Amino acid sequence: MELTPLIERLSLSKTVHGDDGFEIHRGVLAEREVVGIVTGMGTEYATVGITRLLDAVAVDHVVVVGITGAVDDDTPIGTLVLPETVVLGSTGDEYQPTPLGHGTHQGKLLTGDVLITGNDMVAEHRESGVVALDMETAATAAVCEARGIPWSVFRAVSDQPADGAIIKESFGLSNLDGTPNHEAIEQFFKDHPERVEQLARLAEGASVAAKAAAEAAVRACSPS
Repeated sequence: MELTPLIERLSLSKTVHGDDGFEIHRGVLAEREVVGIVTGMGTEYATVGITRLLDAVAVDHVVVVGITGAVDDDTPIGTLVLPETVVLGSTGDEYQPTPLGHGTHQGKLLTGDVLITGNDMVAEHRESGVVALDMETAATAAVCEARGIPWSVFRAVSDQPADGAIIKESFGLSNLDGTPNHEAIEQFFKDHPERVEQLARLAEGASVAAKAAAEAAVRACSPS
């Protein structure tokens, strides 16, 4: 879902690298080669994914593009998040992205493998300067900085704390590699037919956010 807007916007074509089916999408932006991958959800998948990409392709600059969760219910869906600092929740390690484009960077993006849905916990992070939550960016940043490769991040808000309950209930509907868990989806709708409308709204918000993040990244990487 998060890569699809970039595939469509940049006409990326899929190639398979190696014998294990590692998919890399390739194209051109402003006369420069671009490559894109789906890492999957969580810090482990992000670490493995970006490591495999950097081992396979000579990359000058890494751009993380995708969705993020807001820490308040006032931030509109689709709002672009350009953090000044990205924090790995499990260690507290901080990473600073390289600015691209003309947006203003502010606040912290908190990366972790645990869904943060409780109002008290979200409020605590908000008070510490966190502006959004995700599950991959800091892990990607760690690999890039270890290799001396600059990186940037463009994420857009797909959900708010008020969506916490339905997000927690539906988290298992996707496999960690990003593919849908069809068996879990079927069972979920059998058990919770009343959740269809909420899930549809959540999916729409994610789609809006994914497109907004992709467009912002493309603009920032294009000649001014």
